[in-house]
Amino acid sequence: MIDKRVKNAKEAIQGIESGMTLMLGGFGLCGIPENSINALVESNITDLTCISNNAGVDDFGLGLLLQKRQIKKMIASYVGENAEFERQMLSGELDVELTPQGTLAEKCRAAQAGIPAFYTPTGYGTEVAEGKEEREFHGKMHILEHAYEAEYAIVKAWKGDYTGNLIFRGTARNFNLPMAGAAKITIAEVEELVEPGMLDPNEIHIPGIMVQRIFQGEKYEKRIERVTTRKRKD
Repeated sequence: MIDKRVKNAKEAIQGIESGMTLMLGGFGLCGIPENSINALVESNITDLTCISNNAGVDDFGLGLLLQKRQIKKMIASYVGENAEFERQMLSGELDVELTPQGTLAEKCRAAQAGIPAFYTPTGYGTEVAEGKEEREFHGKMHILEHAYEAEYAIVKAWKGDYTGNLIFRGTARNFNLPMAGAAKITIAEVEELVEPGMLDPNEIHIPGIMVQRIFQGEKYEKRIERVTTRKRKD
């Protein structure tokens, strides 16, 4: 069995260079690879193209990379709660490619499965379809979408063993799962790193063959993206 453990996030991101394309898992602030993002923030890496569902909030996660102007292009499904993301997009400082959420997930999954492209009806007749091949299937128009090409995918899992087998939990499965194995190199940070054989094979979501580096993260904040309250009834 191949031991894919690295010491920490700083070691895990070795090889990532300015100008590269990265996939980063998570949904809002749920399941984001916090430690790896922080290591990128502390590096001098710039001009990144980041593929992620959204960029979280201003002072956490990908928002920290945006603050330091380390991201050149953001490929996401929506702006979300990040005011700095919105400001940079509207001012033209940041190149933004907004993609329907399901299409974004499928472009990741296609890359994971080795499928170069696929047809989808989503976005036909809108700005999303501009410049893309169109084709009719069963009386319905579709557009051709290409799988993403990224040098690194960085995901966060609940549990993993040092051969790279991963288990995700709850909402964190959303984009972490299709991104794992969808790039040339996949980095996985986990809340709990265990010995091989300690994970139930029936519960494993991603097999170790899809992961090249793994480490146990620390000090996870697990923030809530937007806190809403209502008055308690007496």
